[in-house]
Amino acid sequence: MISAGDFRKGVTVEIDEQVYTIVDFQHVKPGKGAAFVRTKIKNVVTGSVLERTFSPSDKIPRAHVETKEMQYLYNDGNLYYFMDTETYEQIPLDHGQVEEAIKFIKENMNVTIKFFKGEAFSVEPPFFVELEVSHTEPGFKGDTATGGNKPATLETGAVIQVPLFIDTGDMIRVDTRTGEYMERA
Repeated sequence: MISAGDFRKGVTVEIDEQVYTIVDFQHVKPGKGAAFVRTKIKNVVTGSVLERTFSPSDKIPRAHVETKEMQYLYNDGNLYYFMDTETYEQIPLDHGQVEEAIKFIKENMNVTIKFFKGEAFSVEPPFFVELEVSHTEPGFKGDTATGGNKPATLETGAVIQVPLFIDTGDMIRVDTRTGEYMERA
């Protein structure tokens, strides 16, 4: 159990048989009345975000979320298959569960999968990945002086902004948390 006064970003709690992660919180002490904690909580399974208030003394059960390192194998239509590297057990996940992460994941790449009560609900790619630029418009001589950016399509299908000197076929490092270009690989 965790009291609402001890909420922090990223803490997972169980409310009404659902698992939520705390996205934002604010301790409020109004001039009149009792203090309260205003929170934004995100349902980890459905992705919906709710705003909710708690008394600082409210006790909420913590949700025990397990994480496993797994390897992405392949995509078969709408299902994405991942393998436990220790037991070689394979699990299929649908597009809704991998939607955000799949933009930066290649086959045979290791990822972190989160489980609640044995059910996988989230896939997290490594923080930094090296991907090949499959298509981008050519930069012209002198363009680099402006320090501008241009869109580039990566080998996974993701489209990100890259500097003008990046060409098709270049390997680049991408920060998967923000989707931003970091450097050439």
